[in-house]
Amino acid sequence: MSINFELLDLRAFLAVLDLGTFHKAAELLNLSQPALSRRIQTMESKLGTALLERSTRHVSPTEAGRKLEPMARRLVVELETSLLSINGSDERQSGRVTIGAIPTAVVCLLPGIMSQFHERFPLMGLRVLDRTPQEALDLVIRGEVEFGINMMLSEHAAVTFTPLVEDPYIVACSRGSALARKQTLKWSDLAGHRIIRVGRPKSGNRAFLDSALAEAKIDLDWFYEVNNLETALHLVEGGLGPAVLPRMATQAGKHPLLAIKSVSAPTVFRTVGIVERRKGRLSPPAQYLKDMLLQEYGREGRAKRGRTRSV
Repeated sequence: MSINFELLDLRAFLAVLDLGTFHKAAELLNLSQPALSRRIQTMESKLGTALLERSTRHVSPTEAGRKLEPMARRLVVELETSLLSINGSDERQSGRVTIGAIPTAVVCLLPGIMSQFHERFPLMGLRVLDRTPQEALDLVIRGEVEFGINMMLSEHAAVTFTPLVEDPYIVACSRGSALARKQTLKWSDLAGHRIIRVGRPKSGNRAFLDSALAEAKIDLDWFYEVNNLETALHLVEGGLGPAVLPRMATQAGKHPLLAIKSVSAPTVFRTVGIVERRKGRLSPPAQYLKDMLLQEYGREGRAKRGRTRSV
């Protein structure tokens, strides 16, 4: 069965969602309110389901409307940017690109890239949904974001993974501690210390680290548990004990009382990269954003640019 929508149909649907009322959406699109309502009703008729729940004061999406929204935004952005790129008018492209990312990647990888993106597309918004590794992966699989920046999790047939950086796990300890005074640090040096564990039991970071340490037959005394990386760093500052974290989670300038120590025997690291739907296609601005990430982040990212792996 073929279902055809006009570009203005999708614009009308998104305008109602963004503004919350038919009246404001009609004004924005320079349509009469009955004309706007007919377009929405035609879409609902073609799909065989309601897209919007209407009340006297506000309009909200139904479950079907929520599923349609990210697809509609991608289609509108892709068509508009493709048409404008014919005459090289990148600076006139508007809309919004949405990606999903783990918080550490947002802080460490994106600020400079976002500035470059804004220079190329000054009218294009960039929405970053910072989530846990599993939540960020689910956003990609469901098509709610153009792509994700995530650690490599278990294999999933629906997505591909392109490496960007290797992020080693380190030990954060207070500057006055015995661990901080050691020139080199091994996992065995943590014996006898009450260590702060970060993450929920099935979270991506925690599961990955536990698996790597178990494989190396390293048993640590995980005495305290918290969910948030920043919380763990503050507890370390308070003298409760060391914490094991990805290096990207630590910013020495923000925590002057901490010592950040590399730890070996063995070195454990996670790989952070770009996660995409295997059968998806990026809008031109999203493709530009992805290309900037690949170009920016080092020899490893460039060497593996043409190589993708299932996640």
